Order: sequence, then C-alpha cells, then structure tokens
Amino acid sequence: MDRLILLRHGKAERDSESGDDFDRKLTERGVRESAATAATLADMGMVPDLVLVSSSARTRGTWAAAQGAFPQAAFRFEPSLYHAEERVVRQLAEAAGQSSATVMIVGHNPGLQELTIRLLAEGGAPSTLIARAHANFPTATAAVFLFDAAGRPSYDGLFFPKG
Repeated sequence: MDRLILLRHGKAERDSESGDDFDRKLTERGVRESAATAATLADMGMVPDLVLVSSSARTRGTWAAAQGAFPQAAFRFEPSLYHAEERVVRQLAEAAGQSSATVMIVGHNPGLQELTIRLLAEGGAPSTLIARAHANFPTATAAVFLFDAAGRPSYDGLFFPKG
C-alpha cells in the first residue's frame, strides 16, 4: 500500500426507524458533505484502487455519495469495520494494501480518529497537527497517509467537510 485514505461516514440521523444504531442513515447534509469530501480528494488525485466500507447504513450511504468521484474504484463491504478499533482498521487496510496501491476505508469513530492520530505520531507530524486531529474529526472528514517501502507513514492531508 502506497496511500491510505480514512474517510469517516457522513452526518447520520440520530435514530433509525428500527432503533438500531447499525440502521442509521445519512442526513441530507451527510450526503452532501460526503460527496464534497470525495470530490476534493479526487480533484487532488487521491483516488482509491480499493475501498473497504463498513456494512452499516450510514457508511454504505457515505460510499454511495462518494462513489461518483471514484468511478474506477473497486469496493467491498466489510462487516468487521463496524465500530472497529484502530488496530482492526489498520490490519484490514494493510491486508488490502498487499494488492492495492491506494486503499480507502469508510468507517467510524473512534477507530478512524485513533488510527489517524497514531499514524500522525508514527510519521513524525508536528504536535499542532496531531492536536488538531485529536480535538476535531467530524463526520465526512478524510485523513490521508503515504507509506514508504518500509511501511512508515507520512501525512498527506487532512480534509474537513465542505458542503
């Protein structure tokens, strides 16, 4: 894997009709912001080869909103990403990265935010950037990292939602 894109799902409704957190859908704002973040990434050439998407309704909705910006990307729903811990997200990304240069994960907090902070720290990012990611990682935010031949991360961008 040369590049990893971590995309937090868009803004979701407070409650689902079923009452189950898994079934919460995106709001109109969530759809708009997810599409806008994806368009920003695509405009900057940050295009995934493979996208792993948590199987929850809000992450599937985020991918549906973002997919138009990445028409060539392969994707699969990954049930183990639902509220996955940071280490699980990283393991899935690294496994996918064995056959894909750029991997995108569409998932949830706190796992994505915690992985972002860890990768920033491992990559020697400035403390101000780490503090920013720690303080604020809203819905539809994307964190992007490059990896060298030894697998060491470096910061490639932090994109907050517009839309």
